[in-house]
Amino acid sequence: MKLGSSRRGFLAGSLGVGGAAAVSRFGWAQGAARQGGTLVVAADSEPRNLNPAIIASNGVFYVASKVIEPLAEQSYDGDGLAPRLATAWSGAADGKSVRFTLRQGVTWHDGKPFTSADVAFSALDVWRKLQNLGRVVFKDLEAVETPDASTAIFRFAKPTPAQLIQNALPSLTAVLPKHLYEGTDINANPANTRLVGTGPFRFVEHRPGQFYRLERNAAYWDAGKPHLDAIVYRVLPDPGAVAAAIEANEIQLAAFSAVPLADLARIGKVPGVVVVTKGYEGITYQLTVEINHRRKELADMRVRRAIAHAIDRKFVIDTIFLGYAKPAAGPVPAFDTRFYTPDVATPGFSTRDAERLLDEAGYRRGGDGMRFRLRLLPAPFFEQTRQFGDYLRQALRAVGIDAEVVRNDTPGHLKAVYTDHNFDLAVGSPVYRNDPAISTTILYQSGLPAGVPFANQYGYADAEVDALIAKAAATIDGAERARVYRDFQKRVGEQQPIIHVAEFSFISVARDRLRNVANNPRWTTSNWADTWLAS
Repeated sequence: MKLGSSRRGFLAGSLGVGGAAAVSRFGWAQGAARQGGTLVVAADSEPRNLNPAIIASNGVFYVASKVIEPLAEQSYDGDGLAPRLATAWSGAADGKSVRFTLRQGVTWHDGKPFTSADVAFSALDVWRKLQNLGRVVFKDLEAVETPDASTAIFRFAKPTPAQLIQNALPSLTAVLPKHLYEGTDINANPANTRLVGTGPFRFVEHRPGQFYRLERNAAYWDAGKPHLDAIVYRVLPDPGAVAAAIEANEIQLAAFSAVPLADLARIGKVPGVVVVTKGYEGITYQLTVEINHRRKELADMRVRRAIAHAIDRKFVIDTIFLGYAKPAAGPVPAFDTRFYTPDVATPGFSTRDAERLLDEAGYRRGGDGMRFRLRLLPAPFFEQTRQFGDYLRQALRAVGIDAEVVRNDTPGHLKAVYTDHNFDLAVGSPVYRNDPAISTTILYQSGLPAGVPFANQYGYADAEVDALIAKAAATIDGAERARVYRDFQKRVGEQQPIIHVAEFSFISVARDRLRNVANNPRWTTSNWADTWLAS
């Protein structure tokens, strides 16, 4: 059975995009591709580990996806997937195996041949064991058969939905070179920061605080690509500096809303600059409040619901996101009509209800007007997560909770929240990747080891939620799987283990010399092999 082909219809029907829109949305002619040139883009962070097979996150993909390739990429066309290292795939009717036909004639950047052994090693030793998301999706993968160099057959101990495997291919199947990783401490391997892949660009240099540099892979399997000679990521953590750099034509792209939303109307009128809203449909973000359930007060569901009541979502969307977001009702965004249910008990904004619940929980205001004090860690990833941290401190103070804002850089934040658990509340920005089993249920599933980023490191454990997650992961029938996920949303909506505040995507600002921009649903985290610069 061919893996499902519903993604294009889902994207087009839910988000109003498709192949035609992908060609004509910018209003300037694309023309014939020009070879050469260095693309300079803005980077606002420097991940400590750049290996996407271990850390499946957009901050890592932004750089690494040009170097290390997955089995398939998302597409606006066809069945919603474009072949990369796999050219074909099919799943068994019982959900217990998937056969991949692999691309032939591919070499690693060090000249070694790419084979099915690399896929088997990556799947069994990295995605299944180490990857923040893959360790959930591939948990029942028991073997990978390699009858020849261009065939890999995944064998699962339990039925695994074909729909899930298809949805996982772009984000969770970055393939590593077995010959560089086998027999090493994979987490500490130097290739995690000096990447070796099969992609259109080779990793050349990283100067901390300055730049990453990638250069054209002349031996790339897709003849004639890439078009660019090099990509340079300038480290520009200051949003004001990003806007100034693109206006001065010092950079040609600022992705992931690196240019402040407040500047978009003005900068969009600058000659030679365009504002692009497409290319993020496959990576919808959610603004969340992560809660450390190890803290006695926060283990009480009444306190968590009180915190949710204290948040004015309309204010957040209008003031912080300037309208470029929507209220969130729970872990599944409303646009995903396959899985979403509106029947979720989301606490609305009401300081009166917040005060009542806190009183009922036994945390009354003291002489200073405060009930208790918390450590609040806003994620440093985006301007909006940082701003929301400041807003949340004020919102909590209004109902008698004194929150101390603690700011860290990206490595410090990840360690504090996901390894050391040294927080009470944290502002998060998880990604919804068009299937609850990919990067969403991992926020709720208990028993994950410390150090897994963007996962349940909150001390939350609920047997019913765990059972629903496990059931959905093994349900082959699509309609029944959707029903299980609706029950999951209702349960966590009642308990509020994480507070979902808003759903948002991003905006890119580019120079109009940059062509083939946003031509797939996760363009910023794809390989840019066909992107080029006009003269």
